[in-house]
Amino acid sequence: MSSYNGNWPYLQMPTYGQPYACPINPGYICPFYNNMQTDYLEDDYEEDDALEDDDLMRQGPQDVNRIMALINREFGNYYTELQRYGVQRPVVRNIFRNIVTYVLQNENKYTGSIEQRTNAMFNAYQRDNTRIFATLRGYGVPNNRINQIIRDIIRFTLRNIREQPATGWRQWEDLGGVLTSAPTVASWQPNRLDVFGRGQNNALWHKWWDGTRWSEWEDLGGVLTSAPAAVSWGPNRIDVFGRGQNNSLWHKWWNGTNWSEWEDLGGGVITSGPGVASTAVNRLEVFARGGNNQLLYRNWNGNRWSGWQSLDGVITSEPAAVSWGGNRLDVFARGQNNHLWHIWRP
Repeated sequence: MSSYNGNWPYLQMPTYGQPYACPINPGYICPFYNNMQTDYLEDDYEEDDALEDDDLMRQGPQDVNRIMALINREFGNYYTELQRYGVQRPVVRNIFRNIVTYVLQNENKYTGSIEQRTNAMFNAYQRDNTRIFATLRGYGVPNNRINQIIRDIIRFTLRNIREQPATGWRQWEDLGGVLTSAPTVASWQPNRLDVFGRGQNNALWHKWWDGTRWSEWEDLGGVLTSAPAAVSWGPNRIDVFGRGQNNSLWHKWWNGTNWSEWEDLGGGVITSGPGVASTAVNRLEVFARGGNNQLLYRNWNGNRWSGWQSLDGVITSEPAAVSWGGNRLDVFARGQNNHLWHIWRP
């Protein structure tokens, strides 16, 4: 039997099949002893002998294993991070399993949005599972990382409790904030979303999905008199546009490290919010309604901005633009007859 003699943090893993003492309370047997495994799941899930206690069976071991399989794929970075502190993968996996089981047993006690339920369940889990927090601290894992990792596993479990079909729409979720315009969204890599809207102070507000969780809202400043428009022309690049107080087109961008200041692109008055698309790396195509309700167009060619060009028509809304490949552009707007109108460049 391995003995730690009060050493802190653990210097080695115990031999599987043998109980080991907790460094906080040497008389306490590790809560994961009965579940300790060396054959952890990767991409598939199956029935597990470690799930035979009555409470867990009521939840359905297939639910625990299904969610654990998703966690193993989604949070490989957390396994790696905790292993750097000396927490070996079987221990991490059993901690995650403990969290999933707790959420499944208690999720019906809490109401509200996913974020509200996550916060409430985290507080309850922290209260009811103090030894898990103490054990991770004993390995030297910082408190803020422990809290974030456990929150993320709780949130992910709540989102995946009921097995969803491979296709089809999910339920609406409340992402908070107070918006005074329609939102716009861009994506610069798989499983990444950057959402923008005008806030109560008429500034540009930003919230993003990083593949694991939603950020809080951040205020990016400016004074907008329209909904924003956003696009990405490459990895870690976002360009956002809006109409300013002077009815001119304004522009702000993320370069992968920092947000730029707002710039006034001038060129004349626009009477709607903008629409934007990108046809290539470092290429931007921007549209807006002009003073005569015509469609206006300008572009960034990688070196400079063009002036506004009229594409005629009579539109009664801000335009929406997209490119599906090459030099192709499609633009849509509402016409005088309240129909959807379309113009395109081959």
